[in-house]
Amino acid sequence: MPPIETFKDAESYIATLGHEAIHWTKHSKRLARNFGSLGFGDEGYAKEELVAELGSAFLCADLDITPEVMPDHAAYIADWLQALKNDKRLIFSAVGHAQRAADYLCAAGNTLKPTAEQTAQKAAPLRPTASRRRRKDVAPLPFPNE
Repeated sequence: MPPIETFKDAESYIATLGHEAIHWTKHSKRLARNFGSLGFGDEGYAKEELVAELGSAFLCADLDITPEVMPDHAAYIADWLQALKNDKRLIFSAVGHAQRAADYLCAAGNTLKPTAEQTAQKAAPLRPTASRRRRKDVAPLPFPNE
């Protein structure tokens, strides 16, 4: 994850962290989700991105936040539409996978739910840094590497 300072606000950071955490659940030792992706841009990749985005939306809804829509979402939507055209039941499958992933994170204690005191305070907007490029000194996600 990039540093929180690179995001427009805390909600955008949390939404991105949720998206990446949903991806984390696909590992064979967790939920073993596999859409047969061979690489960036193929149909399996699009399906996993759809699950991650839906799962992130579920986590954000639990936290009562509405993250900003990112410009790159339009490109993802085009890929999702093609995958949805090819598989009429994909939306139901993706929602199920996304809900299981969100539930897994909540059950594992990896949720981003704030305390009552934090909820009472509005998150102050953060100033983005000049670069969104990945830096070598940035720590990875706080999950075990497997």
